[in-house]
Amino acid sequence: MSLNQYVYFAISSVGTTADEITQLLGVEPDEVTVRGSIATSPHAIPFCHVWKVVCREPGLPVDEQIGRVIGRLAPRMEALIRLTARLATEEGPGGTILQVERFFNRRHEQPSGSSDDTNLFGWRLDRAVVDFLAATGADLDVGEYDMTPSDD
Repeated sequence: MSLNQYVYFAISSVGTTADEITQLLGVEPDEVTVRGSIATSPHAIPFCHVWKVVCREPGLPVDEQIGRVIGRLAPRMEALIRLTARLATEEGPGGTILQVERFFNRRHEQPSGSSDDTNLFGWRLDRAVVDFLAATGADLDVGEYDMTPSDD
């Protein structure tokens, strides 16, 4: 069974841009988007800016991918807590998320696992990750998708 997976930590905001988040945290994102920016007519005010730190490294279990993402953010934890608390006060909760995406049996893709005995199917959140989520007010969202073709 093939498995492709990745993890990201995202901060989304209506009023604070990804560039401002980068300046406040001192951490460069891996990805940024401005949702609502594609529409050309009528000109739309962006729904929100999204700033992400991502781990897509193949062969790592989810908990190790999470560890890499959080490891990049941990040195700036105080700034991150101040920012996420401010955004929650100004814009409401739900703007910070740790996302896990897993795709099983995706066609035409190599499994993300290595040939050794690494178990990519099981994973856990340790106390440090739970503390990180609580401190930043982040939600945890896990999406697991069976990509096996149907017999329609």
